[in-house]
Amino acid sequence: MPAPYPMYQVDAFAEGVFSGNPTAVVPLESWLPDATLAAIAEENNLSETAFFVPLADQPEEAGGGKAYHLRWFTPTFEIDLCGHATLAASHVIFEELGHPGSRLRFQTMSGDLFVERKDGLLVMDFPAWPAKSIAVTDLMAHALGARPLEAHVGRDLLAIYPDEQTIRDLKPNPTLLLTLPYVCIICTAPSTEFDFVCRVFSPEIGIMEDPVTGSAQCVLTPYWAARLGKTTLHAYQASKRGGHLYCEYLGDRVRIAGRAALFMRATIFV
Repeated sequence: MPAPYPMYQVDAFAEGVFSGNPTAVVPLESWLPDATLAAIAEENNLSETAFFVPLADQPEEAGGGKAYHLRWFTPTFEIDLCGHATLAASHVIFEELGHPGSRLRFQTMSGDLFVERKDGLLVMDFPAWPAKSIAVTDLMAHALGARPLEAHVGRDLLAIYPDEQTIRDLKPNPTLLLTLPYVCIICTAPSTEFDFVCRVFSPEIGIMEDPVTGSAQCVLTPYWAARLGKTTLHAYQASKRGGHLYCEYLGDRVRIAGRAALFMRATIFV
């Protein structure tokens, strides 16, 4: 008979439900087979499902923190870094599982990540991923629906546009986007209301447009900190659902903060 497991659906980088990025979170006491984790994520059909397991025999972190092994699955494969799913998992640990401390440590494919509760926000400590300038190509312009002013590349492609309205009006070509060999394709521009706006497309991992993308700030924050001459930034991801991100550039690290809202408690049977 299938065993029951708790599952939560959390809107990450959201001021309330029906905004931000919807994420499934599955707490586990020990790991299920990878094929089962992948099948759960495919069944959920959300941009990410986060799974975590407490790390055994680990000392408490400073600030009463606890350590977990955290993994993230898209509907098609396991990904190496996911911000909104880390935020959602932290929300579940603090608010649903009743963790009393102010700090968490997650062991992940991208190294140790840290999350703190501070001033009503969940503040994540992630690696910075500065991107290198490359030439803008006709393929980028046709795939994104408008020619960027600049392009930069690391794990992801960063495309720079002149203004916020251009970002909001982008209508990418899904077929051509798939020919760009990047995990995320990040489009960004300055804003009069925020420090910058962005949209993120990830067709390679089965997500045409991601509602709000924490890991994109690992690329965006170094770029905008250098361009604007400031280290504290307020970003808005201008997807249909939308989401606010509060970022701080620390050189080799980036702090990414936001809020989360619980949408659903559930039980799955696998």
